[in-house]
Amino acid sequence: MVSNASRPRIGITTYLEPIIWGVWERDAALLPRVYLDSVAAAGGVPLLLPPVGTDPTVLELLDGLIIAGGCDVDPASYGAVPHPETVDTRPGRDEHEAILIAAALAADLPLLAICRGLQMLNVTLGGTLQQHLPDTGADEQHRPSPAVFGRTEVKIEPDTLTAGLFGESTTVHCYHHQALDVVADELRVTARAGDGTVEAVEVDGKTFALGVQWHPEENPEDLRLIAALVAEGKKRSAGR
Repeated sequence: MVSNASRPRIGITTYLEPIIWGVWERDAALLPRVYLDSVAAAGGVPLLLPPVGTDPTVLELLDGLIIAGGCDVDPASYGAVPHPETVDTRPGRDEHEAILIAAALAADLPLLAICRGLQMLNVTLGGTLQQHLPDTGADEQHRPSPAVFGRTEVKIEPDTLTAGLFGESTTVHCYHHQALDVVADELRVTARAGDGTVEAVEVDGKTFALGVQWHPEENPEDLRLIAALVAEGKKRSAGR
């Protein structure tokens, strides 16, 4: 059995939403359990980072960071007018995650940005978003129906970290109606769907800074991506 002392600490950003539990109806920090289970199964200790009281120095306590999925990014953060389908944004969460992303990159902390997280990574570095993929004629498998994940095949660029993990292609779980439009200069596109949608990027010059448009936590049979983050976190932990 692996001792807790040797397990890397992986921070995960959370939602802040009005929810109901028991007799209570209040705002609460929340995160789908699949994120926690995936990190634990990969050998890490998951720690929640709610979008309240943001302090980037908390990253000094961590060995890796996951920017989780969730609602749309506020178009104001990349100078755009909201699309009619961009109706559910959380500007406070955007600000929180932008601060953590910038600090993680500055510290070369192992970073995995998932779905909305990929979009926040791009926006934080100066990129923009396509606000509604159906307008572009994109494949409906990116979001087949409410609360149903699509299965999307992605083609991967050779000689990349992404290719080292998955090879030439892989099939992933997707649920998104937005995607990268103008890609930030510091990002390298490493995977696309068949319709051209950007599905993965890497940050130039960083040890492990990867964003994916898909949801790796939704496939417990394939922990390669989250396990790679945890492995990098373990190296960092060992060097403390």
